[in-house]
Amino acid sequence: MYKLEVVAGGKVFKKDGQEVVALQETNMQIAKGKFVSIIGPSGCGKSTLFNMIAGLLKPTSGEILLDGQNIIGKSGRVGYMLQKDLLLPWRTILSNIILGLELKGVSKKEAENRAVPLMEKYGLGGFENHYPGELSGGMKQRAALLRTLLYDQDVILLDEPFGALDAQTRLKMQTWLLQIWGDFNKTVLFVTHDIDEAIYLSDEIYVLSPRPGRLKEIVTVNIPRPRGQDTLLMKEFVDLKKKLLGMLKEDQEKIE
Repeated sequence: MYKLEVVAGGKVFKKDGQEVVALQETNMQIAKGKFVSIIGPSGCGKSTLFNMIAGLLKPTSGEILLDGQNIIGKSGRVGYMLQKDLLLPWRTILSNIILGLELKGVSKKEAENRAVPLMEKYGLGGFENHYPGELSGGMKQRAALLRTLLYDQDVILLDEPFGALDAQTRLKMQTWLLQIWGDFNKTVLFVTHDIDEAIYLSDEIYVLSPRPGRLKEIVTVNIPRPRGQDTLLMKEFVDLKKKLLGMLKEDQEKIE
């Protein structure tokens, strides 16, 4: 059984009496513990797909299965982190990180006991009583990701979490994310526009076509782990990047 499946999932919106196909019927089969990235041009339905999986949008067609159970329209079954960190400015970093646990009914003391060791381990030790406005963009994203992890769902959706960061900070955050993913054994779906990022992080890459979005190809990343900065220079990495760039160029030429 797959951890997460999208079975012929599609979404059609109605606008001004017209039907707009945001996502054609799409199939995904994600095994437990895999890191899967989704790439494609703007407007191809990546965020629509995520919102369907998260239970925020109901698909027009198809099924969404978590451990074989239909989760259509059921929110809270997966962790979901957007590009914006969405930290509450009036709460300390520790209070922000435990917010999901508190919403699930965990006591503040227990939540803090679970959060503080993770903050120490993953580079936020000593910042417990700081506020979001006092932290860099990378540090805020670390806090937001720890909050998502502590919500303690097996599947985590990450929608361009590093898109607003500079290149150097972004690479550090990617390596940091791989460490956390390895430690927690979560199943991760990751939306990005950055091909290098998708290859560096992923076991598989789902390539979506321009709107109306459809699954163009599933690309397996056969690059050994653990990965580091030298991975970006490997022949296998460069060859795969050329392949993916070619796919996206084909679609761009069709649009033009």
